Amino acid sequence: MKSTVKTVSNGRKKVIDACHEPCAIEKGMRLIGGKWTGSIIYHLKDEPVRFNDLCRMLGGASKKMIDQRLKELEAKGMVKRTVIAQRPVAVTYQLTPFGQTALGFLEDMRKWSEQHDL
Repeated sequence: MKSTVKTVSNGRKKVIDACHEPCAIEKGMRLIGGKWTGSIIYHLKDEPVRFNDLCRMLGGASKKMIDQRLKELEAKGMVKRTVIAQRPVAVTYQLTPFGQTALGFLEDMRKWSEQHDL
């Protein structure tokens, strides 16, 4: 149902059929809208990436921030973490099939941002 704003008899505005739950766009933004989240997903698009390599790719993000975002994405089922060595510990991250579904609109956003010089 679509919300509408109407003017009532006393001149005040009233919302008809207000949303009581987040809309689909809000739900999607909650999933991938965190700082660096979209960039992390985009950098994992082609192949598994080791943690330190990902940190180098995202030069402006701290390791703590990247680790936090990766844990969130893993918990949401968008990223898979694989331990490749025990000592020293080495891990790779890759997109799950669900995570790959975000690549289409992230690519569109990249093009839109470049087109508008943002």
